[in-house]
Amino acid sequence: MSATDRIARVIVNLALDQTFDYRVPEDLAAKVQIGSKVTIPFGKSSRDGYVVALLGTSEFGDLKEVQAVVGDRPLIPEKLVALGQWISDYYCCSREQATHALLPSVVRGGRVSPKKQKFVRLADNVDIATALEKLGTRAPRQADVLRLLARNNNVSLANLEKTAKVTESPIRALEEKKYIVIEDQVQARNPNASVAVLPTQTLPLNDEQADALQMVNDSAGKDRRDVILLYGVTGSGKTEVYLQAIQACLDRGEESIVLVPEIALTPQTIERFRGRFGDIISILHSHLSDGERYDEWTRINDGSVKIAIGARSAVFAPFRNLGLIVVDEEHEPSYKQDRLPRYNARDIAVMRGHFENATVVLGTATPALESMYNVEGGKYRLARLNKRADDALMPTMEIVDMAEVAMKEGRPQIFSQRLTNALQNALEEGEQVMLFLNRRGYATHMQCLKCGFTAGCDECTVRFTYHRQVDRLVCHMCGETRTAPQTCPECNDANIKYSGLGTEKLAGAVKGILPHARVLRMDSDTMTRKNAYREALTAFRAGDYDILVGTQMIAKGLHFPNVTLVGIVFADLTLNLPDFRAGERTFQLLVQVAGRAGRGELPGHVIVQTYTPFHPALMSAAKQDYDEFYENEIDARRLLNFPPCTHLLLAQFRGEQEQAVAGTADDFFRFLTAHLPDSVQMTPPIPCAILKKRGSFHYQILFTTERIVSLSRYIKQVLGRFKKPKDVFISIDVDPMSVL
Repeated sequence: MSATDRIARVIVNLALDQTFDYRVPEDLAAKVQIGSKVTIPFGKSSRDGYVVALLGTSEFGDLKEVQAVVGDRPLIPEKLVALGQWISDYYCCSREQATHALLPSVVRGGRVSPKKQKFVRLADNVDIATALEKLGTRAPRQADVLRLLARNNNVSLANLEKTAKVTESPIRALEEKKYIVIEDQVQARNPNASVAVLPTQTLPLNDEQADALQMVNDSAGKDRRDVILLYGVTGSGKTEVYLQAIQACLDRGEESIVLVPEIALTPQTIERFRGRFGDIISILHSHLSDGERYDEWTRINDGSVKIAIGARSAVFAPFRNLGLIVVDEEHEPSYKQDRLPRYNARDIAVMRGHFENATVVLGTATPALESMYNVEGGKYRLARLNKRADDALMPTMEIVDMAEVAMKEGRPQIFSQRLTNALQNALEEGEQVMLFLNRRGYATHMQCLKCGFTAGCDECTVRFTYHRQVDRLVCHMCGETRTAPQTCPECNDANIKYSGLGTEKLAGAVKGILPHARVLRMDSDTMTRKNAYREALTAFRAGDYDILVGTQMIAKGLHFPNVTLVGIVFADLTLNLPDFRAGERTFQLLVQVAGRAGRGELPGHVIVQTYTPFHPALMSAAKQDYDEFYENEIDARRLLNFPPCTHLLLAQFRGEQEQAVAGTADDFFRFLTAHLPDSVQMTPPIPCAILKKRGSFHYQILFTTERIVSLSRYIKQVLGRFKKPKDVFISIDVDPMSVL
């Protein structure tokens, strides 16, 4: 801070959406920086806040002083502070909400402290020989401890006691004699310390991979670095391109961030990156304990590591010299945050690259329409990998019409004869199979055959899903559970039917036709323990199971060389949703799941079971022809004026009284009708597809515009002066992934 910058502009941990100016006292001038966490007087008490600007003057007089600075260095790098302002403007949220997104809650709250452990080392300038001579035979245990430290200095007190087979007493005696020093040292809680990883070497690249890597590395020499869409078919070696691009980044003295969409992908990703780069990697995802998350974040902030890997919030890793951001599976909807601020980590990565002049690589086998649209518009560059690494063949894919199967068999079937035969053949050959169904549970609904009663959640307008293993009805919207009734709650009849299909029922059906098959199920019901993902994937890769049944967590990024058959059991699930992205999501899922087959030496085959075999998205997926799908879909989006040809903003209204919610939505609509420019289109308020969720009724208004930042800022201003009932809440979602 210069001598003239004596004013700190601070964002306070209150929902006020404004900053406050404080004078910086002389004794804190060197410590107060942009991004510093400070304690300031606020009203009659003190509060913590973050410095977002340093100024020479303030428009306000009689300023209070900053009381203290928390930590030895800023918690938020200066360029991340600027990104926070952009998030606030773009995603229509308060500055405090945007600032909170930049930091893990354990860092913001200060609830976790560094883990300290007592370590023992030799005192400075101690003469071991003289000390051992003085100890002689009178203190043999002390002499043993001293000899151990001479061979291995600076060890934990606990390990020293164990190795020397002594109590703490002789060690403390050595401390009193000034031979050793016992001191507290900070010990990072490493979430992967127990996982052994073999070092790996750089792999040779084929021509397409080499060209893609060259494009990424060339970007580093530009005044304004590129955003590169790395579009590579499944198994084309995108990860090796990432690894070598990161190595080049390290060679330049720069840092890297790697985003993955699912925690299930993290173990394999971590193994590959740790095998290549060792312990200069930090891991950030929601399955870490608070202590682990705090330590991993701290290692980044203090410069101990150079690479951060994690789910969407890892995009805010506090690096100061960022050179590369990789967004793997960039098309994934899980990159979208479902609470304020509702950011998309892929888009945040692009903007962070812009603010910090870092190269951004968006990798995928099925690009989001937005990304390919930006390639066409010249905003992004395109690198294509059209063939699998090592010249492995792409899997063949066939579509089975389940309506025709049902007609032939007289009723709907879980498995077609074609898939049943393929399962049997694969197992006879000692090969592995993956079966994909994007719905967990056993049955989708319970119905009384006498009176027609259907069990539904009282808090949500959705039916309960039956989970047979625990014999409970579960609402997948709010999590409400209840014991499955033996008789109908309405008429007391025992003739209850459970209909529909989930992964639990599918796994049971597999055992029915292949009783000797070893079946592993992976979904959010089975993967509840901290290390469940890693253990399950390791066991399947080791060949402990023949068939893996799972939801979308098994659909992407996983590499199992012995999987030769993939069955997609009900391909229509996402296709039938009343949402403009339904076709895109279906295409992406099918191609991604299909990509798990034939990744080793053996060829792969995919069987898609569907009731709509002639849908364009399915037909393009069967041919694995993204270009055909994109051309068809982008024409429809242009016609409907939907993204990526325009931007959407979704205003949702919720409350416990439906009439109040609907009335507030109507008032908001009328308030805006007279003020919005013609460039913005707005739908009248309508109930959401799921009207009631978690006890609240939901209505929505959809806005369409090409100038989303202007609209977002305007809506934010309107919300500040719009009068609404206290028990009705309004939330804004910019660039929503769904309009259901």
